[in-house]
Amino acid sequence: MSYRSATNVDSRHHQRAPTVPFARTSRHKPRRYALCQITEVLTLTSHYRWPLALRFIKGAIHGAIIVPVLLHTAFAVLVVALDHNIKDLGLPASIVFRNQTSYNRFWDGRNLLTVIITSVRNLTRSFLANSHRFPLVDRVETDRTIHILIAILYATKNHLRAGWGAEIIPGTSINPSTGNATLTPEYSDLLPKGLYGCDDRGLGLVLQLTFFVEQYIKKGYDKGWFHAPQASQMQVQLNSMVDAYGRMETIRLTPIPIAHLIHQKQVLALFGGVLPFALVDKMDYWAIPVVSLVMFTLYGIDGIGSQLEDPFGYDRNDIKMDFIVEDVRSEISVLLEEWKKAGDQGYEMFVGKRQSTVDGGDGGGQVDRADHANGAP
Repeated sequence: MSYRSATNVDSRHHQRAPTVPFARTSRHKPRRYALCQITEVLTLTSHYRWPLALRFIKGAIHGAIIVPVLLHTAFAVLVVALDHNIKDLGLPASIVFRNQTSYNRFWDGRNLLTVIITSVRNLTRSFLANSHRFPLVDRVETDRTIHILIAILYATKNHLRAGWGAEIIPGTSINPSTGNATLTPEYSDLLPKGLYGCDDRGLGLVLQLTFFVEQYIKKGYDKGWFHAPQASQMQVQLNSMVDAYGRMETIRLTPIPIAHLIHQKQVLALFGGVLPFALVDKMDYWAIPVVSLVMFTLYGIDGIGSQLEDPFGYDRNDIKMDFIVEDVRSEISVLLEEWKKAGDQGYEMFVGKRQSTVDGGDGGGQVDRADHANGAP
């Protein structure tokens, strides 16, 4: 570089351009929109800017308003689609799917309760039918085990309703919302004496009570009360009871995914908000009752699904567990009463004859219960 060139560079470098207020913020590039200069504008020359009508990024507001604009556009598309073919919307199918899923939970819960009741009946029948000739001590243990089977029904019902703590104080349970003890006489004479609960350590009362039944079956097999196949069938009944209890617990603790519920509620509300626009053009004022009828139907189906989702509660449409359990308790109480009479007086259950006559005694030895009660020999 020559001395003259270096001098020019240094002089330009050290020269200060005259400044004015707001010199840096003033507009430097003129906007010219003459047709003869379009080529220069489109080629982004250093002398001209894009026309304001063609600017979408730098300095524009589009980024801040794009979301609401797209929402309104989607709303317009939805209105047009409903106006052309409203029956193609998949909302009814979605609601029916939720309703059918909830009813399946209700029906499965009822069937599983029947499995537990059937197991209790079978075990009660087997225990009583094979123990009416036992000594008094063994009969007392059988009676205790039958009461435990009835208690399992109540414990299952209360467990599914979060009524834990019934075994802490005989005749009481803990209210899950307040933590206070509430009177439940149904437990007063069913639980084993001295039983302490393990709910605070995560063990439910139902599983806890099945251990007493298991021990009774094992003791009966060891003493020869039941032969091996019979004891095995009792074990199967007990396992079926625990399996049904676990399945009912799964229904109670596994709700319908919240994402599905949120989406369904939003779509249902959107459908109700758009439906009048789709019908008013063709139906005029008749659109009002039609919209009311359609939304009554859809919200009704959704409400039914909401109630049936948890079928073990106290709602009017839930499983009538209180009445079902009470009926089974009455049924087993009759069996216990007949079993005790048959063991005390030597009768065959439900027949009213002396046990000796059934075992091969002469016909003259048959005496009815009524005659025996009146002192007949």
